[in-house]
This record gives sequence, structure tokens and C-alpha cells, in this order.
Amino acid sequence: MNEQQKYFWEGVRAEVPLLIGVFPFGMIYGALAIDAGLSDVAAQMMSSTVFAGSAQFITAQLVKDSTPGFVIVLTIAVVNLRHMLYSASLAPYLASVSTRWKMLLSYLLTDEAYAPSIIQYENEGVKPFSHWFLFGAGAALWIIWQVSTALGIFLGAAIPDSWSLDFALPLTFIAMVVPVLKNRPSVAAALSAGCVALAAGSLPYKLGLIVAALVGIAIGIFLEKRMNATPDEKPSIHALRESLDE
Repeated sequence: MNEQQKYFWEGVRAEVPLLIGVFPFGMIYGALAIDAGLSDVAAQMMSSTVFAGSAQFITAQLVKDSTPGFVIVLTIAVVNLRHMLYSASLAPYLASVSTRWKMLLSYLLTDEAYAPSIIQYENEGVKPFSHWFLFGAGAALWIIWQVSTALGIFLGAAIPDSWSLDFALPLTFIAMVVPVLKNRPSVAAALSAGCVALAAGSLPYKLGLIVAALVGIAIGIFLEKRMNATPDEKPSIHALRESLDE
């Protein structure tokens, strides 16, 4: 097995635990899209081209409510702003890859693909073929998303409400977040963002999620700067005391 294959399959294996929650999520989307009035082809094509679970759910609901097209586009743009943060976070590790690779990886970049990839890159750093890890994670997710969407479209309303498949989504995100909470700033950022998201849940166009993300980022950056500044401040205070004693 060459290096490309090694990193690819490592990415696939890292993605497998998250796929357990993604599969029922995709089924729910397929059934919801059909209920919203989308055709089978349109519902499946949205999974193939948009490839963003939250955006697809919101789009299906807005289409069902006969929302104007520009409002749908604006709402999805706001909801997906988090992908800019993902891209900025991964950029240093993918700076050396070609433009074609960056285009492909940006298409495959999702919440579930980002989580294991950033952990891998932070632990190992930049390697010649490490971008294949993200490719493997994203490709595995893409395939499962297409299959689960197709199954949801096929079953449609036959999925009983008693199954409560929607529980899989929060469990999947919890599984993604917990491994990266390694210090106080990250824990504080997650808790503050979660509290704000609950408090601002009634804001239109899912703006509460954006506000929560900004609050979490601000708190995380503030606390991290304080932690990084502390070691530098101690020597200066110590030196000041020595000078006063002299």
C-alpha cells in the first residue's frame, strides 16, 4: 500500500463512527424532501451537488413554504458561513496541494469530514500526502449520504414517526465536538456557544447559530490569549520585583 492509499483508508476508518449517525439523517432528509414537493430526481441531485445536510433540510422546508428563491439562497449562505471557519482552519495544512485538489476537498468539506481531519492534522502536522486523509473521510461520507438519501426517497412517508431518527443528528455532532475539547478555552467556547444557541433559537433564518458561533469564537480566542500571555507576564513581574529589592 502506497502513502496515498494509506492516508485515504485512514480517513475512511476515522469517518466510520460518524457515519452511523449520518445514515438516518440522510434518510430523514430524503423523506422530508419528497414531502416538501420536490421530485425524486431533484431531491437526490440536491444531495449530490449541495452536499450539506443542514442546508438541504432548510431548503426543503422553505420550498414547502413557497419561500422566494433569494430568501432561500440568503438563508443557506448564512447557515453555511461556518464552512469558512473550517476552510481557514485547514488552510495551513493544505497550502501546498494543487488548485484542483483544493476544489475537490472544498466540495467534500463538511462538519463530519472536518472533525477527524483537523484532529489528524494537528497530531501529525503537514505530510506529503496527508490531504488524502480528508479525501478519504469526505468520499466515505459522500457515498453514505447519497445511499441514505436514496433510501429515504424510496421509503418516503413509509418511515414511521415512532422511529425518531432525528436523535442521530445531535449525537453525531456531540461525537465530533468532544474529542477536540482539550483545554479550558475550547470547553468554554463550546459551552458558551451552546447556551447562546439555545437562547437565540427563535431568531429568524437560523441567525441564532451564527450569533452562537461568533460568541463561542470570541470567548475561545480571549481565553486562549490570556493563557498564552500568562507565562510571558510572570518573568517580567519577577524581574520587576528583583529590581525593587536591589
